[in-house]
Amino acid sequence: MSDKTTDPRALAHSSLMAIMKQGRYSNIEIDTALKKAEGLSPADRGLYTRLVYGVIERRITLDHIIAQYSSRKLKDIDPPALTSLRLGFYQLLYTDRIPDFAAVSATVGTAPSRARGFVNATLRSFLRADKKYTLPTDDTPEAMSVAYSASPDICRVLIESYGAECTRQILESFFRTERVCLRVNTLKTTTEEVLNTLEDAAPGNYTNTTVCVPAVSQAVRDGIDAGLWFVQDEASRICTRVLDAKAGDVIADTCSAPGGKSFSAAIDGEGKAVIHSFDLHANKLSLINATAKKLGLSCITTEERDARAPKAELAWKCDKVLCDAPCSGFGVLAKKPDIRYKDGDSVGKLPEVQYAVLCGASEYVKAGGLLVYSTCTLNKRENEEVVRRFLETNADFSAVDFRIPALNKAYPDLNSEGGMLTLMPQTAGTDGFFIAKMVRKA
Repeated sequence: MSDKTTDPRALAHSSLMAIMKQGRYSNIEIDTALKKAEGLSPADRGLYTRLVYGVIERRITLDHIIAQYSSRKLKDIDPPALTSLRLGFYQLLYTDRIPDFAAVSATVGTAPSRARGFVNATLRSFLRADKKYTLPTDDTPEAMSVAYSASPDICRVLIESYGAECTRQILESFFRTERVCLRVNTLKTTTEEVLNTLEDAAPGNYTNTTVCVPAVSQAVRDGIDAGLWFVQDEASRICTRVLDAKAGDVIADTCSAPGGKSFSAAIDGEGKAVIHSFDLHANKLSLINATAKKLGLSCITTEERDARAPKAELAWKCDKVLCDAPCSGFGVLAKKPDIRYKDGDSVGKLPEVQYAVLCGASEYVKAGGLLVYSTCTLNKRENEEVVRRFLETNADFSAVDFRIPALNKAYPDLNSEGGMLTLMPQTAGTDGFFIAKMVRKA
């Protein structure tokens, strides 16, 4: 096989096998592999990353196409050979700067020696057929799973929530090239200065403290290290706009890791709000503390706590409370391709957990105070149904409508209905995201 320390395809093959066999998260595997692969050029590092993420993102579709050209059934192909085929078919189908002959010859070299003839024959058979293939086109979850490479259970949830046509639009939007959104730390710099500093930077579509760049460059990393900005999708930033932190506010962020919303609220509050950042996982709090220090935010304190068991000393004492509940993550498939393969069993119990988390968060809210519930998923059972259940069982809370006008007129204004807003990725251009705004009656 090729030397994985200098060959991006060999390294991609090794990482894909590790992800498949050991269940590693793709982002952690990629970060670890790149730290060890000092011999890769910047261009090859980019190719390696694209191949790993791309094959994971398109795996179901790739396997369906491979099956149309393989002389063996998929279940009979050894995993290393199948991984090579996925790499080859991905390059032939979804990259436009790699010549076909290079994609084939370099990818064959990643396969075990005993399987190279088979891998080569399958790839060349596909080329001789002018890369023709068929995909199912009907509206069943199983057909959409193949066409858009997401588990049938995810497709079923989306269809039940939004209908077949909207589901196709959602799933298609997850293949778009991801931009990187940065929340500007206005305690240290201005949006205008950041736009002038970063090459190819563009202002946010909805918030004037968000700047978007095509990728994480060294200049972006330097600014992160200096605490001038941090990575936060505009959907998450919109959520903290709805929270609307002010100087002097006492705020609880009940499921705070990795901390982005706490940081954003602290900046909105001019560093003068009191922010309690709680999280169930103690190991994540050190990361929040380190980033807060980098950003110059001394107003944030962290504490390990299950959101379902709120801190008694803060009961009814917070002006504003954010409950960013654990969720299925069906709104961030573009950023986290591993989620594409979740099954229904992994999300079926979430609404009950989310309801308990929301009830726990509500205990912090003082009379006249604000409660914001959010998720990064597109599933009405986890979103609207949880909020409606909470409002039905907590008569002292009511929904509050809100509006987020678009700064970029290529996008629609965002208007809540009954205090609830779903950011649809295909129209808003953000992560898929849900926000609900409620107030405790005075």
